[in-house]
Amino acid sequence: MTNPPRAVRIVVADDHHVVRTGFAALLDTQPDFAVVGTACDGTEAVQICRELSPDVVLMDVRMPVMDGIEATRQLAGSGRPGPRILILTTFDLDRYVYDALRAGASGFLLKDVTAERLFEAVRVIAAGEALLAPAVTRRLISEFTRLRPRPEAPATGALATLTPRETQVLRLVAEGLSNPEIAARLVVTEETVKSHVSRMLAKLGLRDRTQAVVTAYELGLVVPGSRDPGPAPG
Repeated sequence: MTNPPRAVRIVVADDHHVVRTGFAALLDTQPDFAVVGTACDGTEAVQICRELSPDVVLMDVRMPVMDGIEATRQLAGSGRPGPRILILTTFDLDRYVYDALRAGASGFLLKDVTAERLFEAVRVIAAGEALLAPAVTRRLISEFTRLRPRPEAPATGALATLTPRETQVLRLVAEGLSNPEIAARLVVTEETVKSHVSRMLAKLGLRDRTQAVVTAYELGLVVPGSRDPGPAPG
């Protein structure tokens, strides 16, 4: 007899008691979830996560003592495998969300999310995928790169590790294309695209597609409104 799959271990971090307990109670209704802890600020969230090693953290941005961005940075940048972090925000384009994604978050949810969407999001994050749909990621990053000054000379060292095809795939990911759409654009198989994406993420030291989008904009590989010209040889 095979053992049942292990439940997704979750920590909920939010400084509002009602929000924190409400999300925890809702998540605990699912047989494949186990809420192993809650935290009222970023410091407590980091401590609990290091003690309990959850798979997923629902992380509020605005919290006392240590905010969710710094907590995310400490958990995602610890140099060891850490939890996947799902940012909770009140506004669709919360000005802190971009910083949270840069810090290592894998996506974000609005606090008025439906129960079904919440459950789906946790399962997606736990499976190692980025939560944000590519088009949503593109819109989010485009907005913040438009508002923030760009470096005069974009860094090219990281991009030098990529092949021309991997660079092109990164550009298309940043434009919001899914793997099937990239495959159609480049006239290759979806499996080939997946291989390019995996190698690109590994070379750049990135966790998922969301991080790839952030990096592509920060390195100046794409700019808001830009489009890839189409298939290239290689």
